[in-house]
Amino acid sequence: MQDSEFPRIVALICKEDTRFDRKAYDFVRLGLDHTVKEIRKKDSTRSGKSRHVTGPELLDGLRIYALEQFGPLSKTVLNSWGVRSCQDFGDIVFNLIDYNAFSKTENDRREDFANIYEFDDVFVKPFLPARRSRGASAAEAVGSA
Repeated sequence: MQDSEFPRIVALICKEDTRFDRKAYDFVRLGLDHTVKEIRKKDSTRSGKSRHVTGPELLDGLRIYALEQFGPLSKTVLNSWGVRSCQDFGDIVFNLIDYNAFSKTENDRREDFANIYEFDDVFVKPFLPARRSRGASAAEAVGSA
């Protein structure tokens, strides 16, 4: 698929499936590119050949890419595009597969994207302030600041 075709394909998908903003599809495509580059860096064979990215690998790459791009606003941005779970990423990927924008192997399934992580755990909790111990008083917490 050529780069110029992607926006047209996404427009067609969004007419059929209105759950996700076009930006979510762009994000998944860019996140896949980012994931592939990171896998190549870590690949010890250094053959330069592309290899298939699994659903869990892509989800991890999308998590990292979102945090790099949006930091503590990652969940807010993704939610504004209609993406609220790993399964939503899977639905986007399979919409793109249905339109031949992405490819899959015979082993790839939508279920590969189910319950890999919770958005609150990966996009919110890392940015919450550290909890003070139950025994510390408010005065001690203020005094130590």
